[in-house]
Amino acid sequence: MQTALITGGSRGIGAAATLALASRGYNVLFTYRNKAVRAEEVATSARTHHVQAEALGCDITNSQDRERLFNALREHFGSLDLLILNASGGMERDLLVSNPEYPMLINRDAQVALLDAALPLMPRGSTVVFVTSHWAHLYGRVQQIPHYEEVAASKYAGEQELRARMAELEARGIRLLVVTGDLIEGTITPKLLERAAPGLTQGRRSSLGALPTADEMGKIIAASATDTTLPAGHTVVIGGSLDELLSAWT
Repeated sequence: MQTALITGGSRGIGAAATLALASRGYNVLFTYRNKAVRAEEVATSARTHHVQAEALGCDITNSQDRERLFNALREHFGSLDLLILNASGGMERDLLVSNPEYPMLINRDAQVALLDAALPLMPRGSTVVFVTSHWAHLYGRVQQIPHYEEVAASKYAGEQELRARMAELEARGIRLLVVTGDLIEGTITPKLLERAAPGLTQGRRSSLGALPTADEMGKIIAASATDTTLPAGHTVVIGGSLDELLSAWT
């Protein structure tokens, strides 16, 4: 039975991806930042699909936590077939006050560190999925949302760092995919952005008809990760088209 590691898997997109992968027969290990009870509820739901499911509290920016995470992965599962890099951040006021470089720390540096730790456990045929947003994926090419620019810049930097590793990954027989989403219903990001840009969410709803939901995005992440026909470096787009945002800016 194959194994997936999902970062930020206790709520929203990450929880949906965790459950979707469990429904496809994957053992799942996922991280959460806090709220252990909620995380265990997700793990319990995953186990209804007759797979192993483990939740681990982990700050992915902390090297000791990352070491503990991969020790747990070795202990429970032995190897890793899917690495879903979903967890991100950069809008948390308390963390920004203590460390203004926090967006780059979590969205670039931690993502690369997770990949480095995972590679020794990933056999040929494995897949890495980096989850991002349209505004981050198109950073520098589209107008940014107020108060989101540092997040977008750091997630863009993270994506570029991972893409720069593609030759190495392909030599190992490991595929990198990128999944980019519009504003996603049922996540915290639209709520936070709405405070800085009132009307943003409704504007995207008007443009799209309806925002994609966290459940929909999680299922698409799982489907993409397990679709062996998608080539290395492929970008899966969820929600509004990238051309639409580019044309609105140009």
